[in-house]
Amino acid sequence: MTVLDDRIEMAEECGELTLDVLFEWLEKMPIPEGTKIEIVGGNIFMSPQRQNHWEIIFGIAEQLRAKYPRKRLASDVRIDFPGHLNGFACDLAAMADRSVKDSRGRWRYQDVEFVAEVISKDTAGNDYGPKKDTYAAAEVPLYLIVDPYAGEWHLHTLPKDGKYHSEVSFPFGEDIDLTGTPVGLVLKTDEFPRD
Repeated sequence: MTVLDDRIEMAEECGELTLDVLFEWLEKMPIPEGTKIEIVGGNIFMSPQRQNHWEIIFGIAEQLRAKYPRKRLASDVRIDFPGHLNGFACDLAAMADRSVKDSRGRWRYQDVEFVAEVISKDTAGNDYGPKKDTYAAAEVPLYLIVDPYAGEWHLHTLPKDGKYHSEVSFPFGEDIDLTGTPVGLVLKTDEFPRD
């Protein structure tokens, strides 16, 4: 057991374990530059950023800039979502026009209208499982999973009652038509790299 494990166990016993406590502890740890950290259901996940991963995120962000000003896009920025200790660092999130940050300067999950996650082998289960469920419970209108290993994308829409009721999947090269959604754009995928 590590010192962090001991502190978490003590905080749990005292009923003090919060996302703020967990992130405060993480900020004090020697974590390598370029490592993505997020908390999913109270579990801490760390993964290094891969070049192909970043190229896909950046490619989506460039296309979203046709509608979203830079100040309404976030990448690897903590957003607290509903459920037990869900502090996600979405690969890319786009905020609605009416968005405001909370009193701590953080985006509110209620203002997120699009999330893209590019899967990594070690954390793919989160993107397809608990994060998808959490985004649906938070009623994020559009959740895009991009899988560079399979060379395909999965768009989840129509969140209601804690789950998405529509999913469309296609291989890279097929456009993602978001024209009838809050995003209002078509995203090109033909330049997404594969792993």
